[in-house]
Amino acid sequence: MNPQYSSVQPPQMSDQNVLCLQTASENVYNGINSQQIAGTPKSEYGLHPASKQTPFHNYSVPICYSQNGLTPQRQQQPLCSDFQQPKFTTAVPPGTQFHPATVSNKLTQHNEELHIEPAGPQYSPLTRYSTPHPTDSLQRSGVGESFSPGLPGPLKKLPAPSLSQQMLPGGRLPFPHTSSDHYGQPQRHYVSQTDSVSSYGPPSYSKIAQYPEHLNASVPSSASLPPLPHQFSNVGPPKVNQSMNSFSPNNQVNGPISGGPLPPVSGVQSPFPYTQSLQQPPREPQYPAVPQVQMGAPAISHQLRGMDPNHLPSSVQVIEADRKERSGTFFTSTKGKVPPLVTTDFTVKDDGNCSPRFVRSTIYSVPTTFEMLKQTAVPFAITISPFAKLKEGEQYPPVSNLGEMGPVRCIRCKAYMCSFMKFIDGGRRFHCAFCKGITEVPHEYINHLDHMGQRIDKFQRPELCLGSYEYLTTKDYCKNGVFPKPPVFIFMIDVSHNSIRNGMVKFLCDNMMQVLTSLPKEVGAPASVVKVGFVTYCNVVHFYNVKGNLVQPQMLVVPDVEETFVPLLDGFFVTVEESQSVINSLADQIPQMFMDNQDTETILGPPMQAGLDALKAAGCAGKIFIFHSVLPIAEAPGKLKNRDDQKLLGTDKEKTLLIPQSNFYNNLGQECVTAGCCVDLFLFPSAYIDIATIGEVCRLSGGQVHKYSYFQTEVDGRRFLEDLKHSVRKTVAFDVIMRVRTSTGIRPTDFYGHYYMSNTTDVELAAVDEDKAITVEIKYDDKLPEEDGTYIQVAVLYTSSGGQRRLRVHNLELGTCSQLAVMYKNCELDTIINYFSKQGLRMVMEQTPRYIKDYFINRSAQMLATYKKSCADYSSPSQFILPDCMKLLPLYVNCLIKSDALSGVFSYALFKKCKRKNYSFSFQHDLDPNSTDFPKTMRCSIGNIQQNGAYLLENGIHMFMWIGMAICPDWLKNVLGIEASDRINVDKISLPQLNTPLSLRIHDIIESIRKERQRCMRLMIVCQGDKLELIFRRYLMEDHGTDGSTSYVDFFCHLHKEIQKLLS
Repeated sequence: MNPQYSSVQPPQMSDQNVLCLQTASENVYNGINSQQIAGTPKSEYGLHPASKQTPFHNYSVPICYSQNGLTPQRQQQPLCSDFQQPKFTTAVPPGTQFHPATVSNKLTQHNEELHIEPAGPQYSPLTRYSTPHPTDSLQRSGVGESFSPGLPGPLKKLPAPSLSQQMLPGGRLPFPHTSSDHYGQPQRHYVSQTDSVSSYGPPSYSKIAQYPEHLNASVPSSASLPPLPHQFSNVGPPKVNQSMNSFSPNNQVNGPISGGPLPPVSGVQSPFPYTQSLQQPPREPQYPAVPQVQMGAPAISHQLRGMDPNHLPSSVQVIEADRKERSGTFFTSTKGKVPPLVTTDFTVKDDGNCSPRFVRSTIYSVPTTFEMLKQTAVPFAITISPFAKLKEGEQYPPVSNLGEMGPVRCIRCKAYMCSFMKFIDGGRRFHCAFCKGITEVPHEYINHLDHMGQRIDKFQRPELCLGSYEYLTTKDYCKNGVFPKPPVFIFMIDVSHNSIRNGMVKFLCDNMMQVLTSLPKEVGAPASVVKVGFVTYCNVVHFYNVKGNLVQPQMLVVPDVEETFVPLLDGFFVTVEESQSVINSLADQIPQMFMDNQDTETILGPPMQAGLDALKAAGCAGKIFIFHSVLPIAEAPGKLKNRDDQKLLGTDKEKTLLIPQSNFYNNLGQECVTAGCCVDLFLFPSAYIDIATIGEVCRLSGGQVHKYSYFQTEVDGRRFLEDLKHSVRKTVAFDVIMRVRTSTGIRPTDFYGHYYMSNTTDVELAAVDEDKAITVEIKYDDKLPEEDGTYIQVAVLYTSSGGQRRLRVHNLELGTCSQLAVMYKNCELDTIINYFSKQGLRMVMEQTPRYIKDYFINRSAQMLATYKKSCADYSSPSQFILPDCMKLLPLYVNCLIKSDALSGVFSYALFKKCKRKNYSFSFQHDLDPNSTDFPKTMRCSIGNIQQNGAYLLENGIHMFMWIGMAICPDWLKNVLGIEASDRINVDKISLPQLNTPLSLRIHDIIESIRKERQRCMRLMIVCQGDKLELIFRRYLMEDHGTDGSTSYVDFFCHLHKEIQKLLS
């Protein structure tokens, strides 16, 4: 059966969601108290003390470890002798007397918030509800049964529950009936693999051994391996809080199994980057608030090691809710209207503002002053994808041809005519919305105004009524005053021994004509006008003449790699239609000519330089596709040395591996931008290849890097071919210059992405395609008027695939506000995380991974703390309040700092993007083969995976299919063609083509997912208990990482504590 998460739908709120964590005393996180023993020094974590320029401060987070060094301990709080059993109550307004007779055992929902608090008079302007705190599952998760977290006063037996008191599932009481007359540590109990586990509460992470590095404890092999089939207590869905690795006394090391309180370990450093502490003595009894919740869950089970993950904000629920509410048509006529999420299927109707597919902002109601924005720590940035792929049914930006007059512009700020301009003086002048200047309208462009002050031809001119449009430019916008020629594509193939041996050369040549049929063309054009050329190289460079009137192709060798030159132009660049037979002959001959090539030392810089010179000589822009296999160590320009050192990973010196070891490729990339030459690298290494250095050409020119380690044609051939065809056929703009203009009071400052800037205003790129985006951070110059909006214009000058010089303009109008609540209500989390990821990638070059993690944690805490302080007047200190648009901020930030690009643990390859989250689909036996809907999306946690199910996990780069050992035999027969799960071949890279409805349905789902992604993801089949399961678990982002990174629950609690510390 498909997992079900919650039967209670989250109440709708306009601006906030409330999640409450119970704290037994001040600043408690997972049983950790922030008070320190007197005289003990306090360590400080977070940003470096020297980094005082950042407004986001970090604070030390105390933690105490048990003597055995396994898991943190919690200071037990006494129970109050007169503690009243929680009951369901309804609060009354202030000033109204509370009567016990109003107590009701029926839980109702308020239209805005759902809270949980203890019984008794709770005065609040909102209706609140109380429910018991289910802590009895603590004794089933390795915690002493005498421990009742969060209840002040000495422990005592509670009376039998009355009829009005809430009972937990199974008739259990909300609190354990135990007694204790000492404060210290609770009795310690462990759950063996045969113990029963409560079905209520979160997974018991306390049963999983944690070994800090400083203790040098020997780690049992079972602590890091996936569970074997016999480790599951039963066949079927695991219970909600059942741990996959139960911890029994036999697994414990370096510590006693039971006993009284254990003394703290002084001076122990936490293995987590943001927690450290000492134990504290008992505090005076106090009455903390009981956890409160609003995210659609009836309660939060707050245990010693965390809370129920299913009660935390879920990306699955948020995405599905947005799809239900905002699917359909999105109109852009409203100023400052927040668009749907990027995961929502919607159609854009351009009504004056550009589509959110082209430009998205982090905030759509901009604070009027810089001080307001600074205290929130919310970034003000826009993400620009000027040539984003449009959905079917959406209007392509129309093209206007104004002849020799050219585009109409403001004489002062040079902004282009748009729907924000206001015509005055009978249409003879217009008032610029960006600089407030007044410009004379050209005589050819003048037209009459109607009674509303609008031009009568407003809806006949795209620039007056749309947010996105294009102009055909004049010669003044072209290089040297000459119209450009159609672009060309050059294919450069490494034919050294390694490329021949791994089969890359033969596979590419066999499919070359299939690739060439995918050349880009103009919208509405019958055929492509892009020309192609071919080069091979090893330790010399070979040019090929493939002119259409030749019988066989001709090879011209350039042996001087120190000063390369182009031996021919006539016959080197040809169209596919006129030279198809000669190109086919060349593709057949290349593998045969270099079959016996034994050269292992190859070059890379000279072929790049030769291709650049060829484009310069032809006077046109273009793209170079390079297929390379080894580190260029031959004596030639661009020679590199092997500097691979795995010992530097995760250390302060790791960033030295990300810095180019030579300036050659950086300088070459700048030359490529000037010439309009974009470079795409397809790498097939079997050893270290130094992408950080050779990838500089791609970074500056707007290209991309594709890497296929240990390439095998039968394994990676299809993935490589699909990636290459996508790179060839997608919409590309060449020789690009982009400028961002804003209205007075703000200006663009920092740019994030792959580009080159020769000045402070113009972004230069050799090429931009539909998959590329640049993020621009915007800062204040002056106070913004609240009555006027904020205007942004993105102008992109480029050469199209058909050889036309065009100007594409995107316009966006944002609202302004003077209240923080309005700003938080109109934030866009997808763009915020996009900005954070690109900012983190830039910081990787300069800072350590730990510094980057602390920076994002502190900034996120500052964002949420300011919201709670300024926008939640009636919240209690124990409440964790999330703005409605930032429900998933803790989840996304945790995924960001756990990503390979920022973690500094697994690899230091060049990452184009950070993985923000993973999607998981269920393929269980109840999947309807006749349905056209996608399977239900699940949360990425091991607790949601069943042994009798099959699951597909993908994140745009990797795709896994996990199959349980108890999967139905009929499912195996219909999908894999086998009878039993022990016969699953995990080495297969694709599912067999079976003529069964279930097999056809699953193939359709996989192909549909691949088409939506920028890369063709290779399918990896993972069987339960297989060694690949460790890799599969790495991408279950809500769980503890295999590298020791924190889970979603732990990060959520830690972030809450950081917020409390900022507010205190």
